[in-house]
Amino acid sequence: MSARQAYFTSATFVFLRDLSRNNRKDWFDPRKNRYEAEVRGPALRFIEAAAPGLAKISSQVIADPRPLGGSLMRVYRDVRFARDKSPYKTNVGIGFGHRRGRDGAAPGYYLHLTAEPGADNFSGGGIHMADTATLNRVRDAIVDDTASWKRATGGAKFRASQELGGDALKNPPKGYPADHPMVEDLKRKGFFAHAKYTQAQVCDPGFLDLFLENCRTEAPMMAFLAAAVGADW
Repeated sequence: MSARQAYFTSATFVFLRDLSRNNRKDWFDPRKNRYEAEVRGPALRFIEAAAPGLAKISSQVIADPRPLGGSLMRVYRDVRFARDKSPYKTNVGIGFGHRRGRDGAAPGYYLHLTAEPGADNFSGGGIHMADTATLNRVRDAIVDDTASWKRATGGAKFRASQELGGDALKNPPKGYPADHPMVEDLKRKGFFAHAKYTQAQVCDPGFLDLFLENCRTEAPMMAFLAAAVGADW
């Protein structure tokens, strides 16, 4: 068990809410110190604290607490090709990626915090928004070893805390049987499980332990996905 410590506080969510209402450079710049203290700093400390627990799950998962180029995603939006020219992201995004990096598709973990009305705080793991070749490698693995996929995603603990999400095709992908027992999974455009959190859970001293427990629950699925795409786990 990790040391129980609250990393995120209500101030984190107040700042995100204020930023959502005032998504402008002239508002953000005078409050950058507040962003550092209430959002960025807590997120970097969380990443550093999560590293040992994630390493026990898989040596391939990277938890990088560097302020730039690490696991914490930049607050600045890329608006070059976007209709929405709002300059800042109004959520905290933390990607615990696979050591494979850009050398090929591989599963990773992610944490998302937001104060947007109707949006969820969540963490998850898997391969999100994959290309067709990667999707088909996972689909082939599900067809070839359906029992292992069922064990990885169908256990009581997994079903109690996780939800397989993402977009899906309306019909089975070409070349895959429509009567396959896991046909709904074969339709998926990504293979990603997630668990939702309330703000109170995120701000609780036990949140790191809860996050790591969800990562452990997802680990058999992550191992299956890694093997399907030829990545270490």
